[in-house]
Amino acid sequence: MSKTLIRGAKVLGGEPQDVLIDGGTIAEVGSGLSPEGAEVVEAGGKVLLPGLVDLHTHLREPGREDSETVLTGTRAAASGGYTTVFAMANTFPVADTAGVVEQVWRLGKEHGYCDVQPIGAVTVGLDGKKLAELGAMHESAAGVTVFSDDGKCVHDAVIMRRALEYVKAFGGVVAQHAQEPRLTEGAEMNEGVVSAELGLGGWPAVAEESIIARDVLLADHVGSRVHICHLSTAGSVEIVRWAKSRGIAVTAEVTPHHLLLTDELVRTYNPVYKVNPPLRTERDVMALREALADGTIDIVATDHAPHPHEDKDCEWAAAAMGMVGLETALSVVQETMVDTGLLDWAGVADRMSFKPAQIGQATGHGRPVSAGEPANLTLVDTAYRGLVEPAGFASRSRNTPYEGRELPGRVTHTWLRGKATLVDGKLT
Repeated sequence: MSKTLIRGAKVLGGEPQDVLIDGGTIAEVGSGLSPEGAEVVEAGGKVLLPGLVDLHTHLREPGREDSETVLTGTRAAASGGYTTVFAMANTFPVADTAGVVEQVWRLGKEHGYCDVQPIGAVTVGLDGKKLAELGAMHESAAGVTVFSDDGKCVHDAVIMRRALEYVKAFGGVVAQHAQEPRLTEGAEMNEGVVSAELGLGGWPAVAEESIIARDVLLADHVGSRVHICHLSTAGSVEIVRWAKSRGIAVTAEVTPHHLLLTDELVRTYNPVYKVNPPLRTERDVMALREALADGTIDIVATDHAPHPHEDKDCEWAAAAMGMVGLETALSVVQETMVDTGLLDWAGVADRMSFKPAQIGQATGHGRPVSAGEPANLTLVDTAYRGLVEPAGFASRSRNTPYEGRELPGRVTHTWLRGKATLVDGKLT
């Protein structure tokens, strides 16, 4: 592979430096590096980050290729600055066996826009009744370390306990979709003033908070790790904060859309705002931002949930839940966290690369931008502001809540082990 010199980039938002890539490795970081024999990328004023890591992506393949494929999803990831994504298990068939997770893993290897690490289902068929082949999935070529029934909650306390005990043996983690199903029957949006005024079924915060409270206690009892998917309420923040103060091994994620959007948007009845968990109140949004800033919430994860046009362009009650997010995540984090002064770019690197890689054990990702490290990198034009135009997305789906909205920041380059997957905003 050829050499690349990234000249004058603000590494993690710091002072401008040159970064020399040689093959798949960062060869040197410093000032005034020689460009001899290297392709030069002029990066003055731009911020260089380690490649982003998404612990929560829906790639839909196998089974729902009308929504997304591993190819289109990883192209979307590269466009958004990601060099590895963790693919959720709610595919058709469900990724509950070694064979299915290996299929997804190999598709990721074939396409090469980013690394794909499959997440294995906790229970067979996501039905919550019987543990899936956790050990076999871990021992497979895919080396699964994260397990989740995301889309559904592991609501049976005994099954959840057994899963936590099982993954403890090999250092795995159970990622819980916290939603008590009995409390959300018929729910269509956040339970509160807006749902009462609109006459839509309310989704109470306690449906999330009660499961989180139970599961941190189970993790403590078992001595295992639990990860909370798409945490969305102020009450959930307080439970996780309490658990961490007790030394319980819990980590949590927040989505970009829960950092920015509120349930007031549901007044439009536009199904693009229908998501699980639902958009919450302004008070919840502010609590989530503060918790991400102080480390109570560990990471940002997209919950990239593509759907075909016909599943979202319909009446509210019939619409599927979910939003695409890979191509806008960094811009939303800049808008809500960086431009507000809650995080600097080093903090963004921590929440969107270092920590998700650590939680998911993504080898070679989430590493420092320093000599000898794998050249998984993202270059961001933080001064850019532009309208979100889903027609230009690399994703197969267009169900973004940001269409026509102005957001800051633009990923211009992405490198995966030294190979440019995005150059000047265009996929290679």
